[in-house]
Amino acid sequence: MEEENTIVELVDESGNVVKFDLVMTFDYEGKRYAALLPVDEVENVGEDEVVLLEVVKDKSGENFVTIDNPVLLDEVFDEFIELFDEMADDDEGEEE
Repeated sequence: MEEENTIVELVDESGNVVKFDLVMTFDYEGKRYAALLPVDEVENVGEDEVVLLEVVKDKSGENFVTIDNPVLLDEVFDEFIELFDEMADDDEGEEE
């Protein structure tokens, strides 16, 4: 798991550039995933909702790919919540 604090620009289906804050990248079942928060308003994404995408490496670098399988998406989301909670617990422990 990595903490990033990086702005990522992605192109949506309409060709518009959308900015996201990269919350973290993490591995699950041998694949790499990214958790992103929209910087600006994004259609069908709530203000406090995270977007989960698979990170796929190819010749041109890293690409973010939609997770089409709803069961896998739920599993990846559960893994994200678990890691995010651990990260929050670690931050609280450091403040004391």
